Amino acid sequence: KKLFLSYNQGKGVTTFGMPVGDMCSVIDATLGEEKSSAVYSVIHSRHLEEEGEKLLWWRSKLYGCDPYAALHMKPDYVKSILAPWGMLDHPIYLITDGQDPEVFERLQQDPDIGPQLRLVPPESSWLGGDVTFAIMSNAFVGNPASSLSSFIAHSRLAFGFNNTSLFRKMDANG
Repeated sequence: KKLFLSYNQGKGVTTFGMPVGDMCSVIDATLGEEKSSAVYSVIHSRHLEEEGEKLLWWRSKLYGCDPYAALHMKPDYVKSILAPWGMLDHPIYLITDGQDPEVFERLQQDPDIGPQLRLVPPESSWLGGDVTFAIMSNAFVGNPASSLSSFIAHSRLAFGFNNTSLFRKMDANG
């Protein structure tokens, strides 16, 4: 996939005088030379401090999505999304705020997800790079209570990318 012919390559400073990062730094660090042909999924685990459950509950009332599943990202929930897309045999990257380490632990212990689960290397992870990495993925699973997940989902929609999950409702079978 090609993102842009010209993009922020980490030159210059922000309005606050901080150096800007290269928007493709996470793609480069995780996928290397295979970045143009790599097939991978990104899960955005965002716990949202104490407000996460309240925000997701409100979103569930507005949009009909499950009020807990995207916050906890349990293996059955993730598999129900990625399996129909054929993505369980490809790398699955987790980008996270780190507030709920149990999400990674649960997913890592799952026999289907665990062998494919990866974290973005901490030394290359930063907001702009993580967002670009998620936007350019072959499949994205986000949290509808997170404005970052919403931005990623909207960007993927604008680019015409399929396989984006944000507002999921669980059926009687889970």
